[in-house]
Amino acid sequence: MSDAIITAENLSKCYTIGHLNRQGDGLRHVLDRAMRSPFQWLKGGRNGQDNKDEEFWALKDLEFEIQRGDVVGIIGRNGAGKSTLLKILSRITEPTTGRITMNGRVASLLEVGTGFHAELTGRENIFLNGAILGMTQAEIRRKFDEIVAFSEVERFLDTPVKRYSSGMYTRLAFAVAAHLEPEILIVDEVLAVGDAGFQKKCLGKMQEVSQSQGRTVLFVSHNMGAVTNLCRSAFWLQGGKIKAIGEARSIVQDYLTDTTGNSGQFHVVKDVSRLGAYGDKMRIHSIEWLTDYPIQHGSTVRMAMHCHAAADCEDVAAAIGFSNLEGVRLLTYDTDLLDMTRHQIKKDQTVSFEFEISDLPAAPGIYNLDLGLRSGDMHMLDFLSAGAQIEVVPGDKTPGNIIRPGAGIRLPCRSRLLAQ
Repeated sequence: MSDAIITAENLSKCYTIGHLNRQGDGLRHVLDRAMRSPFQWLKGGRNGQDNKDEEFWALKDLEFEIQRGDVVGIIGRNGAGKSTLLKILSRITEPTTGRITMNGRVASLLEVGTGFHAELTGRENIFLNGAILGMTQAEIRRKFDEIVAFSEVERFLDTPVKRYSSGMYTRLAFAVAAHLEPEILIVDEVLAVGDAGFQKKCLGKMQEVSQSQGRTVLFVSHNMGAVTNLCRSAFWLQGGKIKAIGEARSIVQDYLTDTTGNSGQFHVVKDVSRLGAYGDKMRIHSIEWLTDYPIQHGSTVRMAMHCHAAADCEDVAAAIGFSNLEGVRLLTYDTDLLDMTRHQIKKDQTVSFEFEISDLPAAPGIYNLDLGLRSGDMHMLDFLSAGAQIEVVPGDKTPGNIIRPGAGIRLPCRSRLLAQ
């Protein structure tokens, strides 16, 4: 028997996009038209200046069920429809067609400060949010100390929240949403504004409310490691439609494979993977396999990282890191450690760093490649997280006991058995 807490049937959302068909829409032209023909201007204009509307379906014909107590990750590229779906689930907007049935109280954390009144203090906003969620004053008071302790804003509790930093906003908003006992907790990428320690605490809290309290969690994130570790199942949205639903680890692996690609000798790096603003002095633009693909475990691997310098760069070193699909770094190969050589790269020069790895220790599976360039000891010129992907398959040197997912990096060692 199904214990669905959320059910969507033919769920769609359409927005109207207005296009102004106007020539020379500078401020002077707009004011001139308004003065000459005020009534036409207010109605949208005439003589080739009419507005044109276009329909945009942010979501189209979604069908799904979410079971009570499940933790569901919602993944997809920007513009896939994730935020629109969350707004419908949070009752912020209504679907255009179809319907959604929700059998429980919902708490949402979609944007920094959602549901807060800027002029009220942190203390007052806790009670305001609790009332919005349908909690009684007694219930809020019972949870009040836990909320304050989790949010770590006790010192500023009687300060208007308009003076809070984005991190303080987020800590308090998440603490309220997680502690006031909603049956359904919806969390968007908003946690990204918090520091690493707070993000870890939030993920732990979401696991707790699901596993020990049986509440349902919907989690949208571009952090595939967090989705894999936290969620049991996942939705993959693409172009406003559900591309796949299933076990979280499997869906994430398919999504990463589709996003980065892992077949072919030549891989153009995607800017979407680039982390941080390191300037434009030197950029990685592609990686090329110089040995047969896919790569065999235990084989010798050669690859080239192709880069271009827009300015003179001194003491340049390159590195390639192997990470699992959860984003955990497993192994790093660094040119500076291999031959202790730094390179001087001239402006407008295109160069390639070749890597040769003997007896590749990565067990069969799919790995993300983190790609980096640095100048001197610490200054990063460019860094891409999961900028490319590599598939490792069994080879002649592969023992049968490591042909399984998640085996990671296996290194040989000498050992002996000592009898007692």
